[in-house]
Order: sequence, then C-alpha cells, then structure tokens
Amino acid sequence: MIDWFKDKKLSIDPRTKVVLLLLCVFSAMLAPSLQYELVLIMIIGIFGVCCKKWKYAFKGIIFYLLIYMFTIWTLDNMSGALRTMFVAFLGLFHKVYPCGMLSGIVLSTTKVSEFLSAMNRVHAPKKLVIPLAVMLRYIPTIQEDWHYIKDAMRMRDISPSLKGFITNPSMTVECIYVPLMMAASKAADELSIASVTRGIENPKPRTCLVQIKFKISDGIVFLCFLIFLLIELHIKGVII
Repeated sequence: MIDWFKDKKLSIDPRTKVVLLLLCVFSAMLAPSLQYELVLIMIIGIFGVCCKKWKYAFKGIIFYLLIYMFTIWTLDNMSGALRTMFVAFLGLFHKVYPCGMLSGIVLSTTKVSEFLSAMNRVHAPKKLVIPLAVMLRYIPTIQEDWHYIKDAMRMRDISPSLKGFITNPSMTVECIYVPLMMAASKAADELSIASVTRGIENPKPRTCLVQIKFKISDGIVFLCFLIFLLIELHIKGVII
C-alpha cells in the first residue's frame, strides 16, 4: 500500500493551478487571524506532499512555524517602535508567504508545454501567455546557474552565506552576486529568443503529449481551497 502511494503523483491541470493561486491570494489576504493562515499553510503543505514535493513542503511548513512562533512572541513581549516595525514586516510576510509557497509547488510541477496547451484551451491572449511561459523556464534556469556559481566559488573558499558576506563582503559581491545578475540578464534574453525560435508566437493550436483535461483530483483540490476561503468569508461576515 505504501509503495503504491509513493508511485502515485497528484496530477493537476495547469488551469486548476492558476485558479488555486487566485484562491490562495484571496485566502491569505482575507485571513482573520494567524491561526487561519497556519491552516492555509498546512493545506498547501498537504497539496505539496500529494504532488511528491515532500522536502519542499516539509521545509516550508517548518520555516513558517518558526516565523509563526516568533510573531506570537513579538506580539506578547515587544512594545513601542520596535514592536510596530516587526509587526508591519511580519504582517506582510504572513500575507505573502502562502502565495509564494504555493507558487513554488506550481512552478516545479508544471511543464511549459502543458501550460501553453492549457492556456490555448481557454483562448488566453498571447501577451499574457508568453511572459508566463518564459517565467516558468526562467526561475529553474536561474536556480541552476546559482548552484553552478556556488560550486565554482566553493573551490575559492567563498561562501554566499551571511557569515561569508560579513567576513568578506567585497569578494562575495564580486564573485557571487555580480555573476548571478549577469547570468540572470543573459538567461532572460536567451529564453525569450529560444521561445520565439520554437514557435511560441505561432497562432496555430498547440499539441501536447500529455492529455490536458479536468479530473476528479482537480475538483477535490479546488473544493478544498474554495471551502477554506468561504469559511474565512463567513467568519468575517461577508457571507452568511
């Protein structure tokens, strides 16, 4: 039974993922308390586990729990201008983090071909689809360049960590962050050219080896996020 579960992977239609992101934005924005945001993070974590993003979901939940406990401690023990500063920053963090965590799962589980095929099904405008398609490939490319730069600089005993930046800031910026910015700029141009070369602007209908369709799993995940949002709206008195 365990082996069967490990082999299974939750396959969600790219159109459903876009709707989930919108529901997550509204849920995070309208959350009446920190407890509701914590529940939202747990739901996103379960979704990540079902998509076989075990490590990502676990690390995301643990990191949020640490920030959650620090927020509670700040509200109970700090006062004055320092408390106001931390509350403002942490309030923004709690609103943005769920969307960022879900976006990471969506980006890592969505192929560009599947996304383009799904967007063609809903007749989305090219001006919207092309930038999003390039972004789907851009972030993994930057992550790959980042790992290459870190591996190269490790041989020169230069670390991008906070300790390395404090002990040798000029060398860290020159050897790590400047090459990363140059690689990021170059990657954007190369991906744009590659996308045009592969016919991303072709008005003809796109084909995809993966069958793009709504399944029962799409409906279940959508209902989970929708019910959570409706509960928040009920708590706030928006709906009865």
